[in-house]
Amino acid sequence: MTITITAFERSPDGGKGLARDTRVRWALEEVGQPYEVRLVSFGAMKEPAHLALHPFGQIPTYEEGELALFETGSIVFHIAEHHSGLLPDDANARARAITWMFAALSTVEPPILELATARLLEGDKPWSEERLPLVEDRVRSRLKQLSARLGDADWLDGAFSAGDLMMVSVLLRLRASGILDEFPNLAAYVARGEARTAYKRAFAAQLAINAGTPPAG
Repeated sequence: MTITITAFERSPDGGKGLARDTRVRWALEEVGQPYEVRLVSFGAMKEPAHLALHPFGQIPTYEEGELALFETGSIVFHIAEHHSGLLPDDANARARAITWMFAALSTVEPPILELATARLLEGDKPWSEERLPLVEDRVRSRLKQLSARLGDADWLDGAFSAGDLMMVSVLLRLRASGILDEFPNLAAYVARGEARTAYKRAFAAQLAINAGTPPAG
């Protein structure tokens, strides 16, 4: 069955890989599954046809036969469960990889998203100057914990897994802030993720949409 995902017709980040469809593209590339992309405008995301797939009017969505999913954690988990390459065969290692997926989305990403909101949407507020350092400190606190756990390992728990895919995707949002560079092992960890062939293909595909050119290959 053909896999179809949705993505921004024009991404707010201009194709820098921060739109969440990149996570799904990356997962599909890692497991070697072809997919099609249906581009949607911001207007179309609020229309009944899209809301039937994603009740919150966002991207990406995932369709395969009669199955329709939303939320990147759920989509990547589904891909990892049904195709080899993103979850270990060992049951305990598999459970740990899934735990890291949840950690990325539930523990590490929230303060990072709060930082983005504080900088982009609240920067002109009279209280922003006092609030921003507090938000940055919350991000640093999480990164300090993650950095200590990663240590000098290449990946979070042995071989690369869906847990690393989600964690690298989350940490990429920090690049523009400069905070990630305060933790050299995490910066190197993200760089390893970006160096993967599957990530490069996923990034190039979404970048091509925003550049108005077809991806190579």
